[in-house]
Amino acid sequence: MSGAAPLVAAVFASGGGSNLQALLDHRAADPPWQVGLLVSDRPGAGALARAQAARVPHRVISTKGRTSDDVAAETLAALAHHGVQVVYLAGYLKLLPAPVVQAFSGRILNIHPALLPAFGGKGMWGMHVHQAVLASGARLSGPTVHLVDEEYDRGRILAQWPVPVLPGDTPESLASRVLAVEHRLYPMTADHLCRAVIQGREPDPLSLPGETFTLVP
Repeated sequence: MSGAAPLVAAVFASGGGSNLQALLDHRAADPPWQVGLLVSDRPGAGALARAQAARVPHRVISTKGRTSDDVAAETLAALAHHGVQVVYLAGYLKLLPAPVVQAFSGRILNIHPALLPAFGGKGMWGMHVHQAVLASGARLSGPTVHLVDEEYDRGRILAQWPVPVLPGDTPESLASRVLAVEHRLYPMTADHLCRAVIQGREPDPLSLPGETFTLVP
């Protein structure tokens, strides 16, 4: 794949953008993608400041009080203008309009802070997820990276990284450990997807090296 131009990625974020920062900071040999656009639905999102600091073009596309078709049209126009080829959802809390999902079928990733299919779906985001994990008595949590379809958290899973739930964990302590893993897993899976796209094939699930799992207590 050496010599292939990196794919242009758009990152969608609604909040502070720590996963955006992990993607911006990622360094890979022969990188198969680069961040070319940040899209947020919130004018005050911290992710916008991170994009500005990194000199990445950024757009606010509000969804409030608008039809899905209207949001889809503006989103697709922005992605086309910036030559976007792949999309990474990084703490983006809105459901992508169906025309956007269809236009980028097989090229949209999302990261979720639990081991799907458990603890997914509408309303399961942020601290709500970690509260539900602890309330269930589950002994494992950890992030999932999956392809995006027209439903929340239902697309094909490409990677998961188990994180033990420890005695005495609070939602905040569990969230902190899972987030540290998200920052490693998401860029790795983005590389994996884009290499498959460049080669014109469907991505297989990402196999993580066994020693990876020893990095989180």
